[in-house]
Amino acid sequence: MAMQVDANVVTELTWDYVTRHPALVKLYEKGKASQWNASTDVDWSPEVEFGSPLDMQFGQDFIEQFMPDSPIARFGEEGRTRMAWEFQSWMVSQFMHGEQGALVATARLVETVPEIDSKFYAANQVADEARHVEAYARYLNDKLQHQYPISAPLQSLLEDIMSEKRWDITYLGMQIMVEGLALAAFGLGNFMFQDPIIKQITDLVMRDEARHVAFGVLSLQGLYPQMTSAELREREEFVMQASQLMHDRFLLEQVWERVGVDVEEGKAYAHSNPLMMVFRQMLFSKIVPNLRKLGLLTDPVRQQFERLDIIHFEAQPDSATEFDPALTATA
Repeated sequence: MAMQVDANVVTELTWDYVTRHPALVKLYEKGKASQWNASTDVDWSPEVEFGSPLDMQFGQDFIEQFMPDSPIARFGEEGRTRMAWEFQSWMVSQFMHGEQGALVATARLVETVPEIDSKFYAANQVADEARHVEAYARYLNDKLQHQYPISAPLQSLLEDIMSEKRWDITYLGMQIMVEGLALAAFGLGNFMFQDPIIKQITDLVMRDEARHVAFGVLSLQGLYPQMTSAELREREEFVMQASQLMHDRFLLEQVWERVGVDVEEGKAYAHSNPLMMVFRQMLFSKIVPNLRKLGLLTDPVRQQFERLDIIHFEAQPDSATEFDPALTATA
């Protein structure tokens, strides 16, 4: 089980070792001081029993709001409980696959970005992403013992990102789009998860991811207003395609199939269920203001975001400002 992507990239080494971006230097220092160890900083001792009864309030709320009239309702209480656990397994599996994508994409940034400040921080992020993959894999293999393959939309998006030779689109695809969605998904997922181990892991990962998305905003800030209309149009098209792929990730095809529900029936339900509609919208709560900050909330992108009903997030603060207002002052 593997994915191979052909990419014709230009490796760039710089002999200019003077740091020129105080905000990136500050973010790099924060990254060095915020390392954690998946083996020792997570309490792995609690037992996790996949399929055990839901004893958390959210579990009951999830059943009441999402499942009463869903295709899973005909399977009774046992089926509803299984659905909640399958959803957790699917979501954590996609976190793991996405984090490996971030690991490889950020290593690509070390190789291709032109300035030493960005190489330093990207290298720091590579270590973060390896730790995230390690923690999620250990949880799924040793504790939950239940996982899913990568979803088709996520795989397609990772292929697009990793086949791209322009370093700014690697940033845009991974740091702004994938990591921005993940940052929102981690928070939503942690509200739903059923055991303390995955909550610990995701809390630690979220702390790192806030820095990673801020890195993307700081690195790309001021770049797109300098591009030609043709160059900008290519970035618009990439953003719109990536947004559609990420939106389509959360129709739960793989979950419906595993619990024995007709996939088309399940997708139709997930597409129209009010709770799932809000969930999909919230996943873009970080992406939209970051694109506004970068000057990529152009008319075509704005029209698509209106169709997806996510344009209202543009008034939210961008991730660099949210992480540390002082960063944007020194950018």
